[in-house]
Amino acid sequence: MTDEERERVINRLNEAVRLLAERMDVRLIPEVGMNIAYALPDARSKDDVAAVLGRIVRLKDWVHPVGEVAFGASDHVARTVLTAMRFDRRVRSAANIRFSEAILPELDNLLFEVCSFDREKEPPGVQTMDWGVASCCKEGVPDVIYDRGAVGKEPMIRFFGEDPVMVAQNILKLSNRITYAQL
Repeated sequence: MTDEERERVINRLNEAVRLLAERMDVRLIPEVGMNIAYALPDARSKDDVAAVLGRIVRLKDWVHPVGEVAFGASDHVARTVLTAMRFDRRVRSAANIRFSEAILPELDNLLFEVCSFDREKEPPGVQTMDWGVASCCKEGVPDVIYDRGAVGKEPMIRFFGEDPVMVAQNILKLSNRITYAQL
């Protein structure tokens, strides 16, 4: 991929990170932190996927990106994007946010296509994100994939889209609708 394409990916992802930092409800950040990723069109490995170094964390009442946007900065969210791309090459971006049962009806109200997987049913010898995301993408990549966690694994909601600004905007739609009681 050309340097120009890599720069476009970084710039667009920086725009999405800025939107999230400015407008997202900090309560949507999971305990493990959040990340948003954007892959090159021909991505094959995590080194072809840009994300925030050190993730996005909660700093008091602020959404705080720890480091800069860079290629190879994420393993977990990069794998979700790469798996989704196996089913639809146009879906090149993903982000993770905090799970709450109370958020699930809001996802339906916003008319997102939603799918979930059960970590307890994961076959041996596979990586959770590869298996979980793939199990939800057999008929196309949904807007949202969630799981309720497992022992030692935080439950998580993942948003998918063709572009990180679109993913950020979808997260912000949810953020604008949640109430204190929901989280």
